[in-house]
Amino acid sequence: MTTFKTAESPYQSDSTPSNKCGFTLMNNQVGDVIAQVMSTKPNVTVTWLPSMMRVDAIGHMEVNYDEISEALGEEPGYFNSAELEEDMSTHYGRMIHEDDRTLFFANPEDAAGYLGFDLTARA
Repeated sequence: MTTFKTAESPYQSDSTPSNKCGFTLMNNQVGDVIAQVMSTKPNVTVTWLPSMMRVDAIGHMEVNYDEISEALGEEPGYFNSAELEEDMSTHYGRMIHEDDRTLFFANPEDAAGYLGFDLTARA
């Protein structure tokens, strides 16, 4: 009788926090401009893939709407959260839309102040 052994999976479970947040963008004209602008930000890495762009950050990042409007050749106020949602496929971490920007946080505790959460432990 032959005995077979299953190979160990290269995909191991790891529950260690990554301290990262990010989003993916559709590979279209607006998505490409957003990715180009975000690639200039500190702690942000943009990966261009065949069908999308992946934008990842360590800790937190900000998408400033007027910066994107300018890069698109539009007037300030053109780009907004609806435009971002239109080109964004998915995100991870906490995402907070404000009037002039969208914020992404890796850790929920860092976003608590923006969301009105009280992190005080109660007995």
